[in-house]
Amino acid sequence: MDLYLKLFEVIFPVFFIVGIGYFLGKKNPSLDTSFITDYAANFGTPSLVIFALTSTGITFAIFAEYFIYALILLTSFGIIGIIFLILMKKDYIRELPPFILPNTGNMGIPICLFAYGKLGMGVAAAISSLVVCLHFTLNVFLAKKEFDFNVVIKSTSFYVILITVGFLYFEIAMPQFVLNTVMLLAYSMIVLILMSLGIALTQMKVFSFKSAFISSIGRVIVGPIIGFVLIKIFNLSGFAAGVLLIQSSMPSAILCYLVGSMYSPKKIVDNISSMIVVSTLMSLVTVPITVFIALKYFS
Repeated sequence: MDLYLKLFEVIFPVFFIVGIGYFLGKKNPSLDTSFITDYAANFGTPSLVIFALTSTGITFAIFAEYFIYALILLTSFGIIGIIFLILMKKDYIRELPPFILPNTGNMGIPICLFAYGKLGMGVAAAISSLVVCLHFTLNVFLAKKEFDFNVVIKSTSFYVILITVGFLYFEIAMPQFVLNTVMLLAYSMIVLILMSLGIALTQMKVFSFKSAFISSIGRVIVGPIIGFVLIKIFNLSGFAAGVLLIQSSMPSAILCYLVGSMYSPKKIVDNISSMIVVSTLMSLVTVPITVFIALKYFS
């Protein structure tokens, strides 16, 4: 019974805030969330990375270990995504990002925080750091079919991750006034982004449910299976293994749609939009199951 109560305590806050956003989006269909995207990209995400990596007690060794595991995990997602897209006769380059890049930040980090406390949040941030880096490199490259170094140069999050990892490596304590500031910015960003996800679900359309459903299976069902296999191959255990499993089960990140809408043709963007919506709806069932397994066997 305690396990089911813990599961409810972990899942309910996140999905409840998404529900608030969905309610607001239905109430006001023209609600503009562009300011949230700008805030998240320039202030919220960098603050979340700084806070999660420097205030949770994880070491550089733990960060590096799970950053590498995340790299293997996302590479596996990419291979599975290419197979799915080829079999469905779709663009296996431009439509690949939602397979590779799950919503490990704004959905995954708070769930891992509630499940395993601050240490869980730290490991979740290590995994999410790679996803953030890939959003502004690989995601743009796949959407444009060409590498744009200017996007990397202009990415605040990219520099913040490098600086924060430097603090971890040299074991430099982040000043308390910085931690207090980024804590407020990070938590506010999580709430705003979760609400904007709910709003987006009212605005984004599903253009081909069958195709989006098949693709979403690759993200929210095959994803955690790959995560579990990785845990077994590397003989991982404890809360960190649970975090890896939870992060592997997240739905497609909405940033895939935002980047795609800037660089890809409308048909591609429509397909990406459909997968994000359907994978997020499917995650209402698949994520609680994955979290239950993580809490039961990796704690």
